[in-house]
Amino acid sequence: MNKILTAQEVAEQIYDGATIAISGNGGGMVEADYILEAIEKRFLETGSPKNLTLVHSLGIGDRGCKGSNRFAHKGMIKRVIAGHFTWSLKMQELVKNNEVEAYCFPGGVIQALLREIGAGRPGLITHIGLGTFVDPRNDGGKSNDITKEDLVEVIKIDGEDKLRYKPFKVDFAIIRGTFADPKGNISLEQEAIDMDPYSMALAAHNSGGKVFVQVRDLVESGSIQPRLVKVPGIIVDGVVEYAQQQQTYLNNGYDLSISGQERRLHRGASIDLPANLVRRLIARRAARELKEGASTNFGFGIPGGIPSIAIREGVPFNSLWLSVEQGIHNGLLMDDVLFGCAQNADAIISSLDQFEFYSGGGIDVTFLGMGEMDRFGNVNVSHLNGSLIGPGGFLEIAQRAKKVVFCGTFDAKGSKVEVNEQGVKVNNPGAIHKLVKDVTKITFSGEYAHKSGQTVLYVTERAVFKLVSDGVELIEVAPGIDIQKDILDCMDFKPIINEPKLMDASLFAPIE
Repeated sequence: MNKILTAQEVAEQIYDGATIAISGNGGGMVEADYILEAIEKRFLETGSPKNLTLVHSLGIGDRGCKGSNRFAHKGMIKRVIAGHFTWSLKMQELVKNNEVEAYCFPGGVIQALLREIGAGRPGLITHIGLGTFVDPRNDGGKSNDITKEDLVEVIKIDGEDKLRYKPFKVDFAIIRGTFADPKGNISLEQEAIDMDPYSMALAAHNSGGKVFVQVRDLVESGSIQPRLVKVPGIIVDGVVEYAQQQQTYLNNGYDLSISGQERRLHRGASIDLPANLVRRLIARRAARELKEGASTNFGFGIPGGIPSIAIREGVPFNSLWLSVEQGIHNGLLMDDVLFGCAQNADAIISSLDQFEFYSGGGIDVTFLGMGEMDRFGNVNVSHLNGSLIGPGGFLEIAQRAKKVVFCGTFDAKGSKVEVNEQGVKVNNPGAIHKLVKDVTKITFSGEYAHKSGQTVLYVTERAVFKLVSDGVELIEVAPGIDIQKDILDCMDFKPIINEPKLMDASLFAPIE
């Protein structure tokens, strides 16, 4: 059987109404965009394939035309099931305008559900999502008015509530590797991350569907070491060679210190301090929660500035074991567009295996972003300002970490805050309150966290709060801040106030 195809030949096989699972991560990592472009081109020219269901676990795209943006055309997509939407503004608009059904599930849940589909089991049964917006007693992950079908249900096991994410048929999986041999064996050895190619391919193959793979190079039979084969040829139906394939959007070719074949000196620019002094202060205060020897996770955004501060201030950074949901352990973690990969990593495993580690409670402390926080300690990062953002790996990480440190600015839109050696001065409060009576959607459940015995802190530039049994307590205030004028008047609920202390003055000293 000839498995070598063109991208156009793959596109012609996609039929109307099909369910397509695509692998990838923001920044172009393991994204089969050459094939996706061909599918989009066929739709724009012929109107087919249409009414597709698109499935992906983490964000894919460039906020422009690539990745999941290839499918963001009215009529091309009927339904999307995804964990993150930030990289596709076009898909966000379709969801907001009720032009496509939208389910937003945790990224790790989607990956594990695909594995269960491939194994022929009755969906995914898990604790992940209980008490949040994916719990069917809330929204069941349904993200707009036209989305009606229930894809999640609550069941009881040994007297405890669990969620069952229901299985569905996968008609096509479109994934990416570095090398393929004539039998269709696939290696990802020079890619930035592995992500979830096997579980995705397994779901399609065992659903009676097809698996297509984009690779940079075709190689001779037997030239791929058996242990480097991530997807065996038995479940691969077609391979598309694309010699111009780049490791990421920002790489010119492939950086083998990112894929793990080489070790290089750290890039100085990668450890620059956050330029914004407010964000720097938040990261600096959060860094005080680092604990020597801890299994530690950093989320996207403000938490990304913590490593550079910890390195400079002598916080026990080098003793930490770092990881992110894309499957990276240790190394110099990249940020912004390249969040999810690292130079000089100690280990690169599949994202699915990483999520299993998180879901079982493998993180000691995690530092995550904070969109909204409410009187119950709930946090929303998934649905902001009327747009569907999605949690990515947030739920698996936050729901089982022993300690969660949320990092975010106190308010937004027009906020003017001055940070200097004396403390913090609010020159103009923001028009949007982020500390609200009730969050728009619950991405993190304060009630579930309290029952689970988690330690939870909320760090802002003006104050630090802690989750306690009867709500949220104000425990620290920045020097120069007036509790009434700068805190209470700028939030929609009154926190518990006992004897808050001043933030450590050393947080405001210059950093070399």
